[in-house]
Amino acid sequence: MKTSFSSLALTLALPWGSSAFAPHASLTGARRTTASSPWSMQRRSSLVMKDFPKPNVEDTENYRIGNELSTSFKTSLKSSSETKKTVAIIGGGLSGLACAKYLSDAGHEPTVYEARDVLGGKVSAWQDEDGDWIETGLHIFFGAYPNMMNLFAELGIHDRLQWKIHQMIFAMQELPGEFTTFDFIPGIPAPFNFGLAILMNQKMLTFAEKIQTAPPLIPMLVEGQSFIDAQDELSVTEFMRKYGMPERINEEVFIAMAKALDFIDPDKLSMTVVLTAMNRFLNESNGLQMAFLDGNQPDRLCAPMKDHIEANGGKVLVDSPVKEIVTNEDGTVSHLLMRSGEKIVADEYVSAMPVDIFKRFIPKKWANMPYFRQCDELEGIPVINLHMWFDRKLKGVDHLCFSRSPLLSVYADMSTSCKEYYDSEKSMLELVFAPCSPLAGGNVNWISKSDEEIIDATMGEIARLFPLEIAADEKWPSTSAQGPQGKAKLRKYTVVKVPRSVYAAIPGRNKYRPSQTTPIPGFTLAGDWTSQKFLGSMEGAVLGGKLAAEVVANRALGGQPKPIKEIQQHIVDAAKSHVAKDPAGVKGDGAIAWGGGATLTKKNKDLLLEVDPSQFVQA
Repeated sequence: MKTSFSSLALTLALPWGSSAFAPHASLTGARRTTASSPWSMQRRSSLVMKDFPKPNVEDTENYRIGNELSTSFKTSLKSSSETKKTVAIIGGGLSGLACAKYLSDAGHEPTVYEARDVLGGKVSAWQDEDGDWIETGLHIFFGAYPNMMNLFAELGIHDRLQWKIHQMIFAMQELPGEFTTFDFIPGIPAPFNFGLAILMNQKMLTFAEKIQTAPPLIPMLVEGQSFIDAQDELSVTEFMRKYGMPERINEEVFIAMAKALDFIDPDKLSMTVVLTAMNRFLNESNGLQMAFLDGNQPDRLCAPMKDHIEANGGKVLVDSPVKEIVTNEDGTVSHLLMRSGEKIVADEYVSAMPVDIFKRFIPKKWANMPYFRQCDELEGIPVINLHMWFDRKLKGVDHLCFSRSPLLSVYADMSTSCKEYYDSEKSMLELVFAPCSPLAGGNVNWISKSDEEIIDATMGEIARLFPLEIAADEKWPSTSAQGPQGKAKLRKYTVVKVPRSVYAAIPGRNKYRPSQTTPIPGFTLAGDWTSQKFLGSMEGAVLGGKLAAEVVANRALGGQPKPIKEIQQHIVDAAKSHVAKDPAGVKGDGAIAWGGGATLTKKNKDLLLEVDPSQFVQA
């Protein structure tokens, strides 16, 4: 695709962000008001949803690699009646479902055992008493998610992605109520579109600062993954200072990126995470284009995966908690003991549990193995997801917005951006509250705070984002300085706490992420925290499950075993003196017990205090 010099010049002449905030074409049946400016005060916003055509996500090397692996399950890895295996998969999140999907494609018989009453793990969602959907997290799909894009194509559900304009939108910290953008010009290939988007923006960095930012990133483009992996010992802040990057790049860009990527501040986040993301986005022309799912994740994503698995002869079971991984004398898996007392015997076993939950299941006979001891170096990061319903429509954008707030990561008005949640009269903001713990760089342990304290703090930040619209509300002291023009009041909210979300990508952790292949015959690991290049994300979860399926399918055919990733020597040495104990197992029921997110009722809080008391240690 090419662009003429005249169209390029026209785009460069446009004021910043104009396309992001202009009123969009109305949806069928949607009510709309008019105004001289989309920013003018009005009782009802003129902003309505507009989706964009699916970008070309297929013409990248990563997509082709993902497609080749998908195809292999139906060709070179396809089983026969003699090599067909029964596979028990613990965990019905994206990684467990992806593993089962690809094993079923290869002709095997997987059964997914999900402890909760809902599928999805970290993308699970449920309905409240009003019928409103509550999501564990605000999930965005990127063009640079090659295995996820392959999965959508294989399931025939690409039409469920609502692609937005190719743009990154940032709130202006020093100018409340104003936003600025990185605009990606159609037809300009990567990496030039990314560079041009940054150069065109006149609000965030000076030209000199932009020039200073480029040289440290050149080795990433030249040396690739080897350079990226070597930076894992450095935080984002340490990397910047080592390579002489301007401090303002941290304030203007990296804080927003770090909190969006792993809910962590830059002084705590491994630079490998940022470089991995940037490498994908710089090398793929549509890598940064974003899409929203058109509805709740269990129905719109997990259900098609379940249907596919079951159509191929597999099973997906909910309300099926495992109590223990029972081993034989030689350490191999004998069976899974369910809480119901049932014994599950299979040819192969896969754990697709989060790392913090898996550590509670490691059998005593495995406890001194360095492979499993390295898991002690990994832990999930706390994060909070907020749903906030207002009594009127707020002005805003039909997109994801980087808040650049001390307390918030990203947010979106889901009543504008998502078809199932669409409401032309009232806004529902979904916001990621991060960092929310000292581990992530925060000054307050917000997991231990009440919902009211969290919402009050958030209302203060929302008042900065919407200074002319949020009303002074005596229920929320942080809004007390709002002027009389503000009318919007909060009518309902839900606080979803995820005490242990994706693994904490602090410096030095990447080397401890285990391979999918384990030292136990017939036992494989899946999960976004296992070793794969897309880190802790939806893409990482799908790829982790896919790689686990490859290990199982390859072993079934008697192929050369996939290697076990090198284990650090200090882990090997320490494992020898480790005192093995019986596994702790999982106590209680529901999302908090099994590593998910939930509203923290008294029951949930008491359980969390018992099994993870560090969540209540004050900073």
